[in-house]
Amino acid sequence: MIVQHKIKLRPKSRGFHLITDEVYSHLGELPEAGLLHLFIKHTSAGIAINENADPSVRFDFNQIFDRLVPENEPYYTHTLEGSDDMPAHVKSALVGHDLTIPITDGRLNLGTWQGVYLCEFRNFGASRSLVATVYS
Repeated sequence: MIVQHKIKLRPKSRGFHLITDEVYSHLGELPEAGLLHLFIKHTSAGIAINENADPSVRFDFNQIFDRLVPENEPYYTHTLEGSDDMPAHVKSALVGHDLTIPITDGRLNLGTWQGVYLCEFRNFGASRSLVATVYS
């Protein structure tokens, strides 16, 4: 069986944000076994799985990505939407737009220290939309 949910996340500022609980709150009862596929419908944000305990990891991620893809580079031609827009597209492509997570015993089968991140790459991110598809 396949069930699909539309999830509208609360707006978040630039950075890496744990959204595991927010995603869970939209899913309802999960099957005993299956898969959750998450897809973000945006080109300037991404989703990832990483450390859920120490907030300094999310801070460091932000610092690293800002050094990898800096703003205001003279070779950018896509600049009409602000100095953070083109770097946001590149960062989004690096992180990715979807995740697949196993479901075991009616719960997401994440590791002890794993959580789902919204990777917001715009300075003032809007509400972001996810499509959650549960396969059982």
